Amino acid sequence: MTALFEQTSLQTMTLRNRLVRSATWEGMCDRDGRPTEKLSDFYRDLAAGGVGLIVTGFTFVRPDGKQMPGKMGIHTDAFEPEMRALAEGVHGEGGRICLQLVHAGGQTDTRNAGRQPLAPSAVQVAQFPEMPAELRRDEIEAIISAFGEGARRAKEWGFDAVQLHGAHGYLINQFLSPLTNLRTDEYGGSIEKRCRFLLEVYDKVRATVGADYPVLIKLNGSDNLSGGLSAEDALYAARKLSERGIDAIEVSGGTSASGEMSPVRAKIDSPAKEAYNFDLALKIKKGVACPVMVVGGFRSLEVVEQVIVEEGLDYVAMARPFIREPGLANRWLSGDQTPARCISCNGCFAPGIKEGGIYCVIEKKEQVRVSTK
Repeated sequence: MTALFEQTSLQTMTLRNRLVRSATWEGMCDRDGRPTEKLSDFYRDLAAGGVGLIVTGFTFVRPDGKQMPGKMGIHTDAFEPEMRALAEGVHGEGGRICLQLVHAGGQTDTRNAGRQPLAPSAVQVAQFPEMPAELRRDEIEAIISAFGEGARRAKEWGFDAVQLHGAHGYLINQFLSPLTNLRTDEYGGSIEKRCRFLLEVYDKVRATVGADYPVLIKLNGSDNLSGGLSAEDALYAARKLSERGIDAIEVSGGTSASGEMSPVRAKIDSPAKEAYNFDLALKIKKGVACPVMVVGGFRSLEVVEQVIVEEGLDYVAMARPFIREPGLANRWLSGDQTPARCISCNGCFAPGIKEGGIYCVIEKKEQVRVSTK
């Protein structure tokens, strides 16, 4: 386990191992996006559990980019005290925390965004809840600036890095996809033009935080969707980001419209079903100079180690296993190498809607059963 638990660095950020808590919606913020003490405790537990890097749940850079209730926002300076406390709690447990920046684009609705959703094109596709409005150029520029301001706040408030959400059908991914981007101006058409928004967002963020602050991206290696972003075009985007100095690329795949090839797949009950984005990640790894992370169905230590030690990827990211077991990294490090207890039922997300925060419903049932014996 030497390679998995060795210390690494991304720019000025030192990580204690190669395990990453991949971003997931937690549903633990106030209605306006202000983080709660419950969320701070959630992240503190993850840090105490030994994971190398925590990527926060997707954090909207503008209110019209909000998708889910309880989603965190970084659109206002008013959240500074809670944000600082959140980052300090992670640091107090020896952890590192990266804030993920997102605009949901057309993948939200009027109820959550407070207005008709905005997207690259006014097109109705399966992943959009309602018909969005096509972004004007001045609106595009304003959203790019909002990404920069979000990154500024994250750095000033003590977060160790930022990650752009360029996957899973959200706004950056919508510009990359020919299915959702039908524009005929400089932001649409060829892959070079469809990359323009992504690269302008990255350039704004980089100019804002400086050359030595870690900037990462979560990028679809493919949308796994007819007419969506292809693996070839994703590789082009990854290469352009690598050339510009991105510090790491986390490779995922799929959108909410991708069916069984979605980002969050069920029934991962054997090593053969794990690492379902590995091929996409390896393709990108071979084409870029920066470190590459891979997410998607990792459950067993043997598969994690194989991807890092034998295949040469730099980091492995997981989300659902850490919901059930925030101490999974420490458990593996201690010598208990049994697989993660997550059964990929996706039941953890329902409490986020109904009870104001995700948790593993299976684990809670077991705890109740044991306590009543």
